[in-house]
Amino acid sequence: CSFIQHTVMQRPAMAAVAHAARVGRLAAVVRQQQQRRWLSASSGSQVTVVSNQSYPRDSQTNVSAAVLSKVDGRLLHTPNHPLKIIKDHIFSYFRQRKADFPDQPPFTTFDSISPVVTTQQNFDSVLVPADHPSRSPNDNYYLNKTHMLRAHTSAHQVEYISRGLQSFLVAGDVYRRDEIDRTHYPVFHQMEGVLLFTPEQIKAATGAEAFVAGGQRTATCQAEHHPKASAFVADNLKSALQGLAQHLFGPVEMRWVETTFPFTRPSYELEIFFDGMWLEVLGSGVIEHRVLQNGRAADRVGWAFGLGLERLAMVLFGIPDIRLFWTNDSRFLSQFDERKPLKAMRFQPYSKYPACHKDVAFWTTSSFTDNSFADAVRNVAGDLVEDVKLIDSFVNPKTNRTSRCYRILYRSMDRSVTNAEINVVHNQLRDVLKQNLGVELR
Repeated sequence: CSFIQHTVMQRPAMAAVAHAARVGRLAAVVRQQQQRRWLSASSGSQVTVVSNQSYPRDSQTNVSAAVLSKVDGRLLHTPNHPLKIIKDHIFSYFRQRKADFPDQPPFTTFDSISPVVTTQQNFDSVLVPADHPSRSPNDNYYLNKTHMLRAHTSAHQVEYISRGLQSFLVAGDVYRRDEIDRTHYPVFHQMEGVLLFTPEQIKAATGAEAFVAGGQRTATCQAEHHPKASAFVADNLKSALQGLAQHLFGPVEMRWVETTFPFTRPSYELEIFFDGMWLEVLGSGVIEHRVLQNGRAADRVGWAFGLGLERLAMVLFGIPDIRLFWTNDSRFLSQFDERKPLKAMRFQPYSKYPACHKDVAFWTTSSFTDNSFADAVRNVAGDLVEDVKLIDSFVNPKTNRTSRCYRILYRSMDRSVTNAEINVVHNQLRDVLKQNLGVELR
């Protein structure tokens, strides 16, 4: 850690007193913040409030006030913010893209939808099995057993299909409990795109019916679809998304990788060769017939895609740390201008503040997980934490207890911090780990 260098050396006593006062004030602030951040995890609180809506708490509730404070961040609406710039470019591409058929409506766009969804929307509507590990509280932020902060924008797919929309884009903030490093954050932004075709459009394009009776489910076609219909939709999807990649990145080499998703079949990931490496850009596929049935559109065949806006912005603009998207520092935001071409903007680091490493070791409990630890770190230290790594783990052969040691890298993006400041935060973290996770510190 760096220490504040005092320029008035002839007054060391006054400087020391001032420094001690600052550290003392910081300790009080950290204690207050820690208490507020863990309020939503307190057994005494009966409801969780999100955007002025109250949700009763129950045994599934695991969202903290630190995460809830990000709900109204509205980064997608902040002028000249890199995420808004990427969102606007994608919206513009699909609005301007030539329609495949004369009667095909333009894409409708949404970017202000509340992130609170039901578990049915987030999982069941898009065919995520009841026992699928992606439903785990270890990976999601639950308000209660029936409501959560959406883990993906696919949670709105059936909702808007059921409203009769044939083509639409949904952009918004999504929430997941995850590890801590420069590319992971509990809040990030996704975009979902959907385009549906009528049986008449399918027949005009292929000469075949959209649906068949008694078909076989294969890797490239669902049992309900005519193979020609499935191939047409998949080809249309690839054409649209290859055009999007070129719109964003310019002429680049691309490749499609077959994969699997619960809500599409066939399913593909698009990769581009950029800056000397292959990068996954998005996931996509032909929408499962059962999803369309859920949306009261069983007479349609269509495609869907999903992409991460932070990932695209970090690659396009060379942004090295995902925390920067949340800074209010003008040295960051002033580097981006939505009136400029994408290629004209490249992030220039304005400073590299020194890091401070602290280790914490403890005996775990049976309910301990890495994500619960990461969540505790974020709740106490917020964006002061750049990275967390597990550096040692062992099981005591006599007691069968597991010990884990993590190394935490503290670094502010906006200023230098002192070792004394970080000691205050780190000691608060140790208290929280003991009190809220039940671990035994070593």
